Amino acid sequence: MATQTAAQQRRDARQAYDAYLRECPARHLLDRISDKWVSLLLNALADGPQRYGDLSRRIAGVSQKMLTQTLRSLERDGLLTRTVTATVPVRVDYELTPLGRSLLPVMQAIKGWAETHIEEVLSARLAYDESAADD
Repeated sequence: MATQTAAQQRRDARQAYDAYLRECPARHLLDRISDKWVSLLLNALADGPQRYGDLSRRIAGVSQKMLTQTLRSLERDGLLTRTVTATVPVRVDYELTPLGRSLLPVMQAIKGWAETHIEEVLSARLAYDESAADD
């Protein structure tokens, strides 16, 4: 194997994380963070640590199974921490890590964009559906 310069090694490393490639780890991460429950959880945790029940009540429609799976995956990815306090009953808090906080501005912007532009999207859908029905 030929010896590579530092510049060549950096170039190769950048190419290894090309999200357009099927097996790229960055692509798998994009899949994870584009999930609606991930977006809502990260936004909910922006206000600081919260308990499981608080998150469950705040995010309408999320099942217990989906909330648990999403929290575990975010903990595994290093985006949040789970802190267990030995009390009766046991207290479990979830909080964003610095890595999770670094993603927060993007997630807040997406949530804000969706809330701001939903009327335009609904109008476009209606126009499209009416147009498709005429064909």
